[in-house]
Amino acid sequence: VQLQASGGGLVQAGGSLRLSCAASGIIFSINEMGWYRQTPGKQRELVATITSGGSTNYADSVKGRFTISRINAENMVFLQMNRLKPEDTADYYCNSHNAAGINYWGKGTLVTVSS
Repeated sequence: VQLQASGGGLVQAGGSLRLSCAASGIIFSINEMGWYRQTPGKQRELVATITSGGSTNYADSVKGRFTISRINAENMVFLQMNRLKPEDTADYYCNSHNAAGINYWGKGTLVTVSS
């Protein structure tokens, strides 16, 4: 199983970034996909999830600013991040969760938001 995240970078506050995650080795279309983030010394936290049917869930801190989406035919999941804030700075991780409760993680992609 591979989850390859990309799209991180340095952006000024108020700017936008789009993260992408390419999945392989899983039955992508039936798995719940998600984005999590982590900063040094803190626990990894949920950012957004999307079910196989397209239902979404967001952390309160990103509601109205971030949008998660997926293209099952391409085994891809995206996170559009708008109106970024310095507190959004973190390593962002792509996650796949199946019905058996198994989680898969990719390597993080760093997002840095300057003030």
